[in-house]
Amino acid sequence: MKPFPSPAPAVPAGKPFQVPRAPEPVAGGPKPPKLLDRLSAALRARHYSASTDKTYRHWVKRFLAFHDMRHPASMGAPEINAFLSHLASIERVSASTQNQALSALLFLYRRVLGVDIGELGDVVRARKPYRLPIVMTREEVRAVLSHLHGDRWLMASLLYGAGLRLQECLNLRVQDIDFNGNRILIRDGKGRHDRYTMLPNTLKELLRRQILEVKRIHDQDLADGFGQVSMEYALARKFAGSPADFRWQWVFPQERRWVNRDTGEQGRHHLDPTILQKSVHDAVIAAGIAKRASCHTFRHSFATHLLEANHDIRTIQELLGHRSVRTTQIYTHVLNRGPSGVASPADLL
Repeated sequence: MKPFPSPAPAVPAGKPFQVPRAPEPVAGGPKPPKLLDRLSAALRARHYSASTDKTYRHWVKRFLAFHDMRHPASMGAPEINAFLSHLASIERVSASTQNQALSALLFLYRRVLGVDIGELGDVVRARKPYRLPIVMTREEVRAVLSHLHGDRWLMASLLYGAGLRLQECLNLRVQDIDFNGNRILIRDGKGRHDRYTMLPNTLKELLRRQILEVKRIHDQDLADGFGQVSMEYALARKFAGSPADFRWQWVFPQERRWVNRDTGEQGRHHLDPTILQKSVHDAVIAAGIAKRASCHTFRHSFATHLLEANHDIRTIQELLGHRSVRTTQIYTHVLNRGPSGVASPADLL
């Protein structure tokens, strides 16, 4: 999630806490935007992702419902404290969930309402535990993949073979696959950074077939008068005709076109993430693996298996797109060698 900009100046001591309200509607004029619409507009203006927009809206709704739908203008730090304390002590949410809710509320007050709420005081915070990532062995990866088929198998193989996050895999466009350079371009990854990662040789031929299928689907969409793909940051205006350009099409498009009921416009988005998540979940159960494995587990396994093969941790950091090598070092604790690589005395009897 995108870090917060520097906070606005704090409210001077001794002055009452006041939050500027939305402007009053002018008689006969357009109605002012609602609070959640203002929140979404502020997030879009700062290029936050759609998932962040959805998450922040969710927490603002929860906050307002907790306080009987009072307007934020009538609330401040005490009410935020009460809500966060409720999440930690009553609902017993994780530390990351509580911090997510706090981030949403801070953004609401600072960037939408234009007020720094100051110190939060003695808020009850959920303690953040130290968790080790779940990792599958090579045999377990092979077993899970054996229960996947078609493009689901190919996507899961990319998650493991290239260390991709789920959304990074779904966001792949045709031009991001560099067959000659044996690499994949990850655009706008976590933290809004681009990077290159490896293209597994064993997946090249299947990826070529997948792209040929995408070409067939795209040509049919164009023949039907559609074939447009969504593009961010006004790229459609910058590169005229690019939404219909084959190079910008998704590598894993959805089966059906979306339809704009107002304009009749149709297009094709990438596959919904829940489809692959459910397929992997079912494959883990079918393989009889007693681990809480998910799509992200393939990425954890990718990093761990590279470390087991004695590859440089800095190289693995770049392939994963981690900002700090400290994030990558967590995989040294889950290597398939026992803690610190020490043999158990029971194995020496």
